[in-house]
Amino acid sequence: MATVIPNDLRVEVSNRQILKIALPISFALLVPQINFITNNIFLGALGEQELGTAGLTGVYYLIFAAIGFGLNNGLQALIARRAGENRVEEIGKLFSQGVRIALIIAVIGIVLTFLVAPTILKYSLHDQKVLQQSVQFLYIRIWGLPFLYIYQMRNALLVGTNQSRYLVIGTLAETVANIFFDYTLIYGKLGFPEMGFNGAAIASVIAEATGMLVVFAVIHRKGISKRFSLYKHFGYHKDISKLILVQSSPLIFQHAISVISWIFFYILVERHGFSQEHSNRDLAISNTMRNLFGFFGVFTWSFAATTNTMVSNVIGQGRKDLVVPLVQKIVRISFCIALVIALLLNFFPHVLLSVYGQDASFVEDAIPVVRVVSSALVLMSFSTVWLNAVTGTGNSTVNLAIEAAAITFYCVYIYLVLEVFKWSITWGWMSEWLYWTTLFSLSYWYIRSGKWKKKEI
Repeated sequence: MATVIPNDLRVEVSNRQILKIALPISFALLVPQINFITNNIFLGALGEQELGTAGLTGVYYLIFAAIGFGLNNGLQALIARRAGENRVEEIGKLFSQGVRIALIIAVIGIVLTFLVAPTILKYSLHDQKVLQQSVQFLYIRIWGLPFLYIYQMRNALLVGTNQSRYLVIGTLAETVANIFFDYTLIYGKLGFPEMGFNGAAIASVIAEATGMLVVFAVIHRKGISKRFSLYKHFGYHKDISKLILVQSSPLIFQHAISVISWIFFYILVERHGFSQEHSNRDLAISNTMRNLFGFFGVFTWSFAATTNTMVSNVIGQGRKDLVVPLVQKIVRISFCIALVIALLLNFFPHVLLSVYGQDASFVEDAIPVVRVVSSALVLMSFSTVWLNAVTGTGNSTVNLAIEAAAITFYCVYIYLVLEVFKWSITWGWMSEWLYWTTLFSLSYWYIRSGKWKKKEI
């Protein structure tokens, strides 16, 4: 039976409204992180090298995922603005044009991977086995990009129209598919072929396709597609497409350069150390840290997405005076949750690291890095909320400028620490402190300056 969608899509500035939007988003973000960690747990059983290579290929794919995320954020801000203005008829047009743009970018991403990725990795990595594994994996994994992008456009629609509770259904379907096919395809269980490392790539593509199909079935069943006329505007609309690209392009570049800096970090880690064994250990530890960062960071990212939507919505209502109090409310909740997580990570690091199936020396080497990552999570809890407040104002070029400044400091730091001075990766991971502090300082200054109040989208 179809769900009745409220006519008034405007939000209220309250803790209840914040949690109503944020909690389903956090669960929806948590499931893909569980998928990623599941991949690494299964691959960890194949060996330390496979675990490290998974980190390299995962970050490469994240570049394209980040491009989709930038498009998602721009589209989400636009949809939330129209929701705040109660211009429901415009939402379906925005969504349809967003999907068209996403599919074009997906095709470009697939072509670039086959033409450019082998060359880039060849000149970046010195271990031929890691190089070969990475290229073969990416040739399979990149085919999940169209499914991922359409999935992200769905996120923009549901979050932007305050219906984030429906996010969880598609993500649950995705995680069940991912775990099943990881188990069967990596190890050759239940009559499936044993594909080893590449089995994880196929499992991920199948999972993304499953999640996309399920969520569109939910959108149809709940009456959302009919309410917003999602399938009536797929013809090219120049003005709407231009608006989406103008709003999203800086965010796409912002997220892309952010993840590219992570690839730079991983390349430096792979080159780091005095022996191949030492490099593999550093790479594997860094991959597990990214798992922890991703898994526990979902709560902060959910509040960041909530900030984007709610700030844009209240501006659309003409209530610009509520923006700063709203952001402060979200920051308090996000900070408290991150602080609890950081304490748990510091009290029980052995428990968390043991799930990767590595030996005791690996766990001991990784614990100092856990200390650094846990404190970075606290910094991120308020930095990314203020940054997404900038996104919600519609000033996406300011987002790009802030990100560029932070990334510049980040890259200079990790190059000096890992490549020039050859310090430990614990020092390398302290780059997160510099990165999040820079983001917070610039975002906070911009919102408090009030310069965003003249922006119209």
